[in-house]
Amino acid sequence: MTDEAAGGENGERQVKISCRNIWKVYGPDPESFFEGRNGAVAAPAGLCERMREEGHVVAAADVSFDVRVGEIFIIMGLSGSGKSTMVRCLSRLVEPTAGEVLLDGSDLLKATEAELIEIRRHKMGMVFQNFGLLPHLTVLENVAFPLKVQGADRREREARAGEMIELVGLEGREAAFPRQLSGGQQQRVGIARSLAVKPELWFLDEPFSALDPLIRRQMQDEFLRLQTMLHKTIVFITHDFLEALRLADRIAIMKDGAVVQIGTPADLVMRPADAYVAEFTKDVPRVRVITAGEIMEPPDPGLDPAEGVAAELSLEVLMPHMADHPAGLPIVSPGGEIVGQVTPRSVVRALAAAGSQEP
Repeated sequence: MTDEAAGGENGERQVKISCRNIWKVYGPDPESFFEGRNGAVAAPAGLCERMREEGHVVAAADVSFDVRVGEIFIIMGLSGSGKSTMVRCLSRLVEPTAGEVLLDGSDLLKATEAELIEIRRHKMGMVFQNFGLLPHLTVLENVAFPLKVQGADRREREARAGEMIELVGLEGREAAFPRQLSGGQQQRVGIARSLAVKPELWFLDEPFSALDPLIRRQMQDEFLRLQTMLHKTIVFITHDFLEALRLADRIAIMKDGAVVQIGTPADLVMRPADAYVAEFTKDVPRVRVITAGEIMEPPDPGLDPAEGVAAELSLEVLMPHMADHPAGLPIVSPGGEIVGQVTPRSVVRALAAAGSQEP
C-alpha cells in the first residue's frame, strides 16, 4: 500500500526517501520467488502464504511508502510485525530480498559498499533502543566519534560535539563516562552523537522504550524541541500508539510484515482500515487527534479574524473556547486569512462520528 492510496498528506513536500515493494524473506531460497529484483508481484498475500508453506519467514512483505522532507514518519506495530526490519532495510543494515529504496531518487540497493559507507557517514543518523555508547570514552568523545571516523581534525570534531551536547542539554557533562549517566542522559548522548554528522535523514528505532515513563515523556518533549529547531526527515519506530500520537506527522501500521494502513493520527483514529488498527486506537481520546481544520465548515460572513484559531488546533484545546463563541470560531491561515469556521454543531458531529466508527 502506498501512502497516496492510504490518504497521505503533505503532498507539497519533496520526497526524501521511498521504499517500493520491499520484501525481506528469510529461508532456504527466498530469491526464487521473484523474477526480478523490483519486488512487484500480482498477489502478495498468496505469495506470502506460499513462502511460509515452503519454510520461509516473511519479515517484510511488499512494503511501499514515501517519507517527505522534514516529516516525522512513524512505523509501528506489535512485536514481530516487521517495523524494525523495515528501518534496517531503509539503511541497508539488513539487505532486502527484493524491491527498491530510493534516497533523493537514487536506488540505495544499487549503491556500492564504498558509496553506502559514505551515505551512512554523511547523510544518515541512527539512534537505537540500546544506547550503544562506547564505555571507555567520555561524553564528548562519544559524540565526536562519528566525526573522527569521517576524518575531521580534533579541534573541529570537539567543537561540533560541544554544540550537540549543548543542544541536548548536557553541557557540563562532557568529561563524564556513560556509567556515570542516567538512562535518559545516555540516550541524549546517543541523540547528540547521531546529530553530530548533520544527517539529512534520521532513523530512530524505539529510542525511548527502555526508559522509565517520566523520563520517556521528557525525552519525547526533547525530541519535539529538537525537531522544531532542526527540521530533520525522520523515520521513527515504536510499538506505543500514544507515543506515535504525540510525535507523528503520519503513521504506518504494520502486521505480519505488511503495511495495513498509512495516515495521520486522526486518519487512523477516525477511519481505521480494519479491526487491527481499531484495536491500536480504541483507547485514544478523539478530542486529542481531531483538529479544527478537519471539521471546519465554510465561514459565515462577519467573522472576526482576530478571534481566529489555527487549523492544527486539537478539539481538546479548542472546546473550552467554544462556550464563549456559540456561533462558532473562525479558522485562520498562518497569514491571518479566514479559511473556514468551527461550530458546536461540527464538533458534536465529529465526536458522534468518531464514536460510531466500525472498521
